[in-house]
Amino acid sequence: MKIISVLLLAALFGVECPAQDWQSLWKSYTAGFMDSQVRVIDHDSGDRTTSEGQAYGMFFALVANDRSRFDGLLSWTEQNLAEHDLANHLPAWLWGKGANNQWGVLDSNSAADADIWMAYTLLEAGRAWHVRQYTQLGQAMAQQIAREEVAQVPGLGLTVLPGSNGFHTEDSYRLNASYMPLQLILGLASLAPEGAWQQIAATIPDLVRDSSPHGFASDWIVFKSGAGYQPSATGSYDAIRVYLWAGMLDAATPQRAAILKSLSGMQDYLRSNAVPPAKARPDGSIEDPRGPVGFSAALLPYAAALGEDRIHDQLMSQVRSDLNLQTGLLGNPAKYYDQNLALFALGWTERRFWFDSQGALKLNWKQN
Repeated sequence: MKIISVLLLAALFGVECPAQDWQSLWKSYTAGFMDSQVRVIDHDSGDRTTSEGQAYGMFFALVANDRSRFDGLLSWTEQNLAEHDLANHLPAWLWGKGANNQWGVLDSNSAADADIWMAYTLLEAGRAWHVRQYTQLGQAMAQQIAREEVAQVPGLGLTVLPGSNGFHTEDSYRLNASYMPLQLILGLASLAPEGAWQQIAATIPDLVRDSSPHGFASDWIVFKSGAGYQPSATGSYDAIRVYLWAGMLDAATPQRAAILKSLSGMQDYLRSNAVPPAKARPDGSIEDPRGPVGFSAALLPYAAALGEDRIHDQLMSQVRSDLNLQTGLLGNPAKYYDQNLALFALGWTERRFWFDSQGALKLNWKQN
């Protein structure tokens, strides 16, 4: 049995262990989902790489105080997704094997969720490691996001579109609440104050509320001027992150209580069901009741924020039961997205990192 697996098992079952438990999952993740080029590989989707995966990987590397891997992820992203110039080109969201069996960019459109995480992580990395280059690059990315992915929506206000192209037609805007973690937007307001991040932050609680009819977050929502919101058919892959980001908000964050209240459908569901649903409809009915292990992990901070100890324990039980002792990963086979959700949730739960009420990142290794 691998040592990292033993350490992670000890962590999940609450056994006292001097080693870094979250670090065990991170090491298993790097072994299973990264190559020597330091790109994050989604084995479930043709071994593709997304800007989301690179951004998340950079954030986890910062949490792990692993600057070498951080630099590798950053370099691969800049060279392969951003035309060798991340300061002036938002990264393409999708890279993989094309129809001609050549590897490269498959879709050059940007993905705002990845861009926000990457800009924020660069700025916080510059602060944590005292590297001015990261700070400058993060500020340049924040400015690019503001120019290319932020829109003034009549009847809503300033908000972040999911990408540079394809999300606005005439008076219709396609939005996604999971693309805008409130703590990151607040953090950008402090770290990149020349942007309109405070105005964007002010629209997020309403966006979460109106995209969560019956208390279940939707993957996508369409906003039409004069007509309001129309949620997508289901809440699933994207929507699970809405609960995760909400749960990780500092207790003193403005509008945190309102955001959590908007998501009360999931709380009610988990009071009588041990496993979160994979898909929920806008009317509150459940399309698929068997959510994957990553969904159980993602809801740990949410349950903690609500003070729902019994729900928290039942979710942790699901996470524990899906630990693969051979790989040190969750699930068999281990899925890329599940591991990312778990790395966020368990890292926050173990206080490897957290956010203050203004969105500043706090790192365990920086507290000594």
